Amino acid sequence: MATTHTREQRAQQTIRKIEKLAAETLAQIQASDNPTLQIPIRALSNVSWNEDRRLIELGDRRQSREFFNLNMAKKFMQTFLVAAACKELLKSGKTTSIRDLFYMTKHTIKGSRENTFDDQTESDPIIEDLEVTVDALREELHLFAAKRGSMVGPMTIVDAGDTINLARMGSGGWSIPSITENHVIQFKQCEAEYILLVEKEAVWHRLNEDKFWKKHKCILVTGNGQATRGVRRLLQRMHNELKIPLYVLVDNDPWGLYIFSVVKQGSISLAYESMRMAVPTARFLGLRTRDFKTFGLSDDVRIALEKEDENRARQMLSYPWFAAKHWQTEIKDMLKAGFKMEIEALSNKDISFVTDVYIPQKITKRDWLV
Repeated sequence: MATTHTREQRAQQTIRKIEKLAAETLAQIQASDNPTLQIPIRALSNVSWNEDRRLIELGDRRQSREFFNLNMAKKFMQTFLVAAACKELLKSGKTTSIRDLFYMTKHTIKGSRENTFDDQTESDPIIEDLEVTVDALREELHLFAAKRGSMVGPMTIVDAGDTINLARMGSGGWSIPSITENHVIQFKQCEAEYILLVEKEAVWHRLNEDKFWKKHKCILVTGNGQATRGVRRLLQRMHNELKIPLYVLVDNDPWGLYIFSVVKQGSISLAYESMRMAVPTARFLGLRTRDFKTFGLSDDVRIALEKEDENRARQMLSYPWFAAKHWQTEIKDMLKAGFKMEIEALSNKDISFVTDVYIPQKITKRDWLV
């Protein structure tokens, strides 16, 4: 278990990174240069697919953020405003939400009617810019996002010093926090044989009510849609530290495939965090287009693909991380069929069909994609 001393050391390391950024900028000013920050570009144009690691990785391209540039001056100011607020958090040993940080740094600039930030949609990207610029994760800046996600299973953990038995969490499960690093969450005892991540909270509740996790000895997790950074980090830690596989169950649509791909190899916008979040060996259980016939589902569960779905699917066909034959086939099958399905479509067979038949059969027959 990480000690208070260790946490303080981590905070001091991050403070030094922020101070180094400030010192470099001050040196530019003293040299009568235009103060300029070099911000790594977080976009598709600056990511690459590492075939060996099976991860999406951030490239080396950077964009300049200059103080003496009318189009950049405000973002330059915002970057240091956020950095200063994070430094104060680190010095005080406190953490806060990204929403709180927005309000902490929002004010009207003296002598003007201009606000430092007008909306959180301005401050959130600045936080991510600061992360990649000083090479410090959001959690290391003492920031967290809203909690989203639940977990239950035959496992005991320690959360901020409190021992929690995840097999005794009732109908709601344990609420997964935003910060899931090992100085906050430790794994004490685990009898699970695998992890099952379910996209939909409603499906998670069905599986939990049916005690799927107890019968099949698994850790049952939901990210309530796209898994948050905290959920993804926890999944990776459990997979790596407990040495158990991760299965993922999502809707049969391009967005479900995207949710799976983010868990498996990372995302474009957060490519700089792939190494500490992605699980390249994650197994895709479904839902799959061919499941419609395999499990004899009714025509009533089919939902016609919309133009947006089709465009998204075709875009995914061009991504190198979907270049493998089985993924090309999977996406093309969906486009050819012209329909999508939700996981809940399985309830058309029986309310517990997903619990009693679908998942057990998929795992037993090793009917998954990687």
